[in-house]
Amino acid sequence: MLKVGILGGGQLGKMLLEAAAPYPVETHVLENDPECPAASLCDHFTTGDIRNFEDVYAFGKSLDKITIEIEQVNIEALEKLASEGVVVVPEPRVLRLIKNKISQKQYYREHQIPTADFVITHSRQELIDQLSFLPAVHKIGEGGYDGKGVQLLTNANDLSRGFEAPAVLEKRVPIKKELAVMIAINEKNETAIYPLVEMCFDPTLNLLDTQLCPAQVDPLIASQATAIALQVVEGFRSPGLFAVELFLDTQDQILVNETAPRVHNSGHHTIEAIESSQFDMLWRILLSLSLGDTRLRSPSVMINVVGTGTSGPAHYHGINELASIPGLFWHCYEKKVAKPGRKMGHITLLGGDVNTLQQQALGLKSKVAVSGSSER
Repeated sequence: MLKVGILGGGQLGKMLLEAAAPYPVETHVLENDPECPAASLCDHFTTGDIRNFEDVYAFGKSLDKITIEIEQVNIEALEKLASEGVVVVPEPRVLRLIKNKISQKQYYREHQIPTADFVITHSRQELIDQLSFLPAVHKIGEGGYDGKGVQLLTNANDLSRGFEAPAVLEKRVPIKKELAVMIAINEKNETAIYPLVEMCFDPTLNLLDTQLCPAQVDPLIASQATAIALQVVEGFRSPGLFAVELFLDTQDQILVNETAPRVHNSGHHTIEAIESSQFDMLWRILLSLSLGDTRLRSPSVMINVVGTGTSGPAHYHGINELASIPGLFWHCYEKKVAKPGRKMGHITLLGGDVNTLQQQALGLKSKVAVSGSSER
């Protein structure tokens, strides 16, 4: 039986393990929190730091294959493991490239992939020298995640919020829609492409709030966006599952925003809405099986449920009422502690029409919450 390790034990690891049930695989998870969402579902759990060389190397040296659920992992350990015969998906060189937003943006430029104009800064002083480049978005080179490590800079008064570290200063563009597409590629360089989705973000948290599938765009734009995303992924020349996030600007031009080399929040709807979910697809890649079917079963809307109120033991409000709603699927991440803005679960709604589902989602958002106290 193949021994496969997952670096990270959050909700992505949990859902990946749920999808492993049909396959002959022995699952291993490395995470520093023994009460993480994935801990109870894997065959073997190891407490350790996915950013630490020794922890990652010791964890991986007895495994056949390793994948990730978050980019912030020790690449040097993965490179050593790969040199010793452990298969890392995606390959460590691709993880190194994508993990750093500077090298990721340079990759787009070098491969003539459309993306917003940018400059590299290494300090706040260098940022001050780029005042004429504003308005822009400052993204820290490494360590940013889920809206952290990103600052919107409009004028000179905002410069103090910039990063005293290597970062990308990306020109702000007028955005009509934010889009994403998941693409799977196997060791034979065969690809499977999921339907394009539309993402709506919470402007305060800078987190994905709701996601629509299929994206409500002209078919020609959908085709162009998919072609650009495929260009991004094929250039990596590595097996893996990739989420390519894109902007559609007000001139209907498509720009690549970022790429994630793993299962992703923009693909959660695939569990119910697509024949082969993103999690099932990754197991197919890891086990060298045929790629799954990415046909749409049903239009869908996915809603992120995040922590509200104060930090503390998680209390769920309005969840029991969900069971009576046709076409609704609730996924609880089983995190013990709720924090404001922390992802605690998601809801997927299936139906015949995305616009109708959107209206239904608006009603649900006011009824469902997870807080760190017993009070709503």
